[in-house]
Amino acid sequence: MTDWKHGRRILLGITGGIAAYKIPALVRLITKSGSECEIIMTRSAKNFAAPMTLETLSGRRVWDDDSFDGRIPHIKLTHWAEAFVIAPCTANTLAKIAHGLSDNLLTSAVLAATCPVLIFPAMNGAMYDSPATRSNINTLKSRGVKVIEPSEGALACGDSGRGRMPEPHEIMHGIFRALCVQDMAGKNVLVTAGPTHEYIDPVRYISNPSTGKMGAAMARSAWYRGADVRVIAGPVDVDGYGMEVVHVKSARDMLEAVRENLSWADYVIKAAAVGDYRVKDFSPVKMKREGTDTLTLKLVQNPDIAAEAGRLKRPGQILVGFAAETDNVTDNARTKIIRKNLDCILANDVAAENSGFASDMNTITLIPREGREETFSGLKEDIAFGIWSRLIAG
Repeated sequence: MTDWKHGRRILLGITGGIAAYKIPALVRLITKSGSECEIIMTRSAKNFAAPMTLETLSGRRVWDDDSFDGRIPHIKLTHWAEAFVIAPCTANTLAKIAHGLSDNLLTSAVLAATCPVLIFPAMNGAMYDSPATRSNINTLKSRGVKVIEPSEGALACGDSGRGRMPEPHEIMHGIFRALCVQDMAGKNVLVTAGPTHEYIDPVRYISNPSTGKMGAAMARSAWYRGADVRVIAGPVDVDGYGMEVVHVKSARDMLEAVRENLSWADYVIKAAAVGDYRVKDFSPVKMKREGTDTLTLKLVQNPDIAAEAGRLKRPGQILVGFAAETDNVTDNARTKIIRKNLDCILANDVAAENSGFASDMNTITLIPREGREETFSGLKEDIAFGIWSRLIAG
């Protein structure tokens, strides 16, 4: 279940842009993921990132125009690589690649590459939006090269606009998507994630310890596999790179967002830890504790979002629920499948060690409406990948 992400072979090309200062962090992320990284630098790139630093982080020599070890490096490296990433890619190198020039090791390697090529342009916004650059990008896209749009924000030149290279962790997302089998391409996936906040007054609320990690893992792994993904997230931070994220606070907010997006989705993953109750009478001003030793709150049930999705789901739509349980985990989960019209439910023992809320680890039992049950244990992102494999298989 871990082959999708670990032990991969990534060829990294670096050109002479100021954004190259981010590349040591990217190399560190690649090696930390358990993958191997070979690096090609242009002469100009050495002005922005030290080859010795990159060699130390990658554990390998850095290749440049003067490198030779008895074999032809641009052929050797591209035969080895599973993905070829160029970050940052300057306007100059972008133009060379688009026109098939091969006047240095990096551009020669691009011509020889048969693996997926991902280009992360980084430059001044006016340069990026110029007709020449746009034409070069369209040419590359027409050849199957993946050109990732830069971010917007403050640029090194002092301007502000589109042209920033994505952050290293965002580049890693692009790499993993390129390396994954695209068996969910053309599918739309809707995921709910995180807790809800049910406010008592403007400064106090009822909630739970959910961090949204499992929901985010389900969303991200679907995106890696080619799906279009929307996440409806409670009040937690979700890394939304490549995905659409809708932020909500309360259970009723989440219900409304689910209703608005439900018909779009082929798969609906109800991973959010939605509050079952809210206060009956919300106080519009902060409640004072002076003069009161006790406080009694009247609670009313929140809507059951999974059951509502089950009522509204269309033919062919797959609805997956989560059951966070502390006892009789699978038995309690099974009772919800028919009652909520789910296609399957993921039973999660949140009281177990290294499992449930806030942990990077989890143990989940997939219980289908019909068929065999299956238990997944390990990192949440690996579990999510395994669950998707099972769901796609039917």
